[in-house]
Amino acid sequence: MRIGIIVAMSKELELLKPMLENMRVSESSGIKFYCGNIGHHKIAAMQCGIGKVNAAIGTVTMIDNYNPQLIINTGVAGGVNKSVNIMDLVVGSQVCYHDVWCGGFDDSTSYGQVQGLPLYFDGDERVISMIEENEHVHCGLIVSGDQFIFKMEQIDAIMEHFPQAIAVDMESGAIAQTCYVRKTPFVSMRVISDSPGASHDNSQQYSDFWVDAPAHTLAMIKELLHKLK
Repeated sequence: MRIGIIVAMSKELELLKPMLENMRVSESSGIKFYCGNIGHHKIAAMQCGIGKVNAAIGTVTMIDNYNPQLIINTGVAGGVNKSVNIMDLVVGSQVCYHDVWCGGFDDSTSYGQVQGLPLYFDGDERVISMIEENEHVHCGLIVSGDQFIFKMEQIDAIMEHFPQAIAVDMESGAIAQTCYVRKTPFVSMRVISDSPGASHDNSQQYSDFWVDAPAHTLAMIKELLHKLK
């Protein structure tokens, strides 16, 4: 199976690269792709950069060059729901934006919805069904926006619109939208790196996270790839 894996940050990419067998590097439109095998799957991995625009550019470039049968977005996310804690794994059964508003005169458009597109982008049903079997993984709504969320006031504003949200990031929404438009199956699989309000030093939460993250993120991806045919 041809699978594209997209991460936002170099720290995340460095955790991923050792998984690739027979790795080779190619470049397109200034973006480096790390290609190889994980089991019987053909993998193309890339770092898109932080934020929605970088994520969309990277996803289009990935699709145009490698025509993946599935795109996985992995990396870190912030916790916005008390049901998830630092180091928990979350999977987006749905993804949406928390910072989009195209309403005003158009009452048919909901907060978070880009006109002409769904409010929620669904994660690939086949992948979600496999992941839901893992009792250590939280499946639910991941919300995205071009903001680093570090204050409870920001969390409260997000939860006012999306009380069912479990995590927040800066790329999943744009990748999901691009995959929806290009008819490419997609899923976001992330690990909670920090949870505003859980400690007085949120930045320290984020730094400490990188000590133990590899075992959690890589195990989830390996488990999924082992099940996929």
